[in-house]
Amino acid sequence: MTGEPFRIARMGRISYDAALDLQTELRAQRQRGEIEDTILLLEHPHVITLGRGADADNIVAERSRLDALEIPVRRVNRGGDVTYHGPGQLVGYWIVSLSRWNDDVGRFVSAIEETIIRALEALGIKGERIPKFTGVWCDVPWSGDREKIASIGVGISRSVSYHGFALNVTTDLSYFDTIIPCALVDKRMTSMARLLDRDLSIEEAENAIVEVLPEVLGGPLLKDERVKDPGVLRQRR
Repeated sequence: MTGEPFRIARMGRISYDAALDLQTELRAQRQRGEIEDTILLLEHPHVITLGRGADADNIVAERSRLDALEIPVRRVNRGGDVTYHGPGQLVGYWIVSLSRWNDDVGRFVSAIEETIIRALEALGIKGERIPKFTGVWCDVPWSGDREKIASIGVGISRSVSYHGFALNVTTDLSYFDTIIPCALVDKRMTSMARLLDRDLSIEEAENAIVEVLPEVLGGPLLKDERVKDPGVLRQRR
């Protein structure tokens, strides 16, 4: 792992399509060495996404139901199956060079998991890995099972990543009933608010993520900024 600096851009709520376009542009800039590693933290309006090779049958709601709920569907070039994004969910897109992990995708995904686990711990939640299941899980006493609190799906192009994680903060979990999350029939989703039995803000979760990133990435945080206009990042060199 290198000691290279990185940036954080907090984008607020932004459409999935706009964020995907921004990721594509930033990834190309990172490949050309024009920008530092950059992590975008944001929320999306309702959207369902399918990863590479995902089975569309894992969307169990009828199209009419999705239309009524105003949930578009997008197929994208990331790992993983089907997932839901929406208000109250913190999404982190990692535009980073895998040289930090000697081009080892497994170590990179583990670093994303570690970031979430440490951030949850700081807020009083114990997150865990489950072998063979990517993401972060939590024991839920009243269900007697582990439930998934964060999903991870990444794409890699010329040793630079994009896409990343989705952490349920105050997410309305009923929207996951429209899909079979990550194609795991017998697993349920949970949220930070549900486990803590209190309301909390996206900013609180963002701050916890930002706090642990320098140690996980092994490099200094160059800048942590709020960016309302994606054009600001597109134009930066």
